[in-house]
Amino acid sequence: MSEEGGFGIGLAEKFFGMLIFVIGILGLYYTLTSASILLMFTGFFSFLCVILMILGFVLLTAKTE
Repeated sequence: MSEEGGFGIGLAEKFFGMLIFVIGILGLYYTLTSASILLMFTGFFSFLCVILMILGFVLLTAKTE
């Protein structure tokens, strides 16, 4: 067996990173376009979507060992 880690693990990490990043972008888009309805919760949901985008970006750029 190789000691580098499986190819599938790295691919799954990149896939889930991209999925989380896209969900964060879509959530931020829909939050900002619905700002008049959300009123005081717009900032909270925007913050949560930005956290998702950062997490997705970290998963995309992380190197599996």
